[in-house]
Amino acid sequence: MNTYFQKTFFASALVLTSMAAAYADELKIGYVNSERVLREATPAKAAQAKLDTERVKREKDLDDLAARLKTISDKLEKEAPTLSEAERSRRQRELVDQDRDFQRKRREFQEDLNQRKNEELAQLVDRANKVIKQIFESEKYDLILQEAVFAGPRVDITDKVIKALNGAAK
Repeated sequence: MNTYFQKTFFASALVLTSMAAAYADELKIGYVNSERVLREATPAKAAQAKLDTERVKREKDLDDLAARLKTISDKLEKEAPTLSEAERSRRQRELVDQDRDFQRKRREFQEDLNQRKNEELAQLVDRANKVIKQIFESEKYDLILQEAVFAGPRVDITDKVIKALNGAAK
């Protein structure tokens, strides 16, 4: 009886496996490597260049301000022994206030930069999702994944998405 159960079990497993394989052949599945799209697509590169341009200008302004603060600090340190106590105290307060303003501007710069990155990323992700949906509908996919532990080259449609994004960018 034990042998009969084993034979029945193996026969059922074989039938189920072959049915699953047949059904899987009918499914059209695609995979998109989102990280690669965000790194290689022309719109992604353009967004990064735009952000870099904005960042460089603001960084230069902050670097200039930091250099001025350093000059003022050095001058105060050099002249401190000859200044009256009241004048030295006043200049130190001014330097502290200017440094506080500099730190505030640096924080604002970082916050603005992060916000701009998020805005550009959101726009790019939205465009990529629209392209993926167009591919999904036009090529009649049953499922397109953007996150997977492993995906074979047969289901990877990342190049199609990048080409479509690059074509839409022109």
